[in-house]
Amino acid sequence: MTVQDLINTNLFQLINAGDDLNRDITGPFCCDLLSIAMGKAPAGCAWVTVMSNINTLAVASLTDTACIILAEDTSVDEVTLAKAKMQGITLFTTGLPVFNAALSIYQQLNP
Repeated sequence: MTVQDLINTNLFQLINAGDDLNRDITGPFCCDLLSIAMGKAPAGCAWVTVMSNINTLAVASLTDTACIILAEDTSVDEVTLAKAKMQGITLFTTGLPVFNAALSIYQQLNP
């Protein structure tokens, strides 16, 4: 499944389409502690979190995640959105809890 495929599922609301929509998603990753995510997020993951600040984008860039899904109706401020656009990071939001959002991705990857 690619990031574009995830967009096409309409599971989550797209906030920003990044630069590499053909990027394969390797699996979901759940973490709200940025220092842990920085060391453990696998490249290509769909990172599900409630952290929506500019530092989240920095960690996503460092760990080479495929996209970020902001769970539990988390929103982004204008500064963070502008930085996501500048860095070409795909952002989604959803009202689902973190676990359910990650499970949805897992089920798409493993039908």
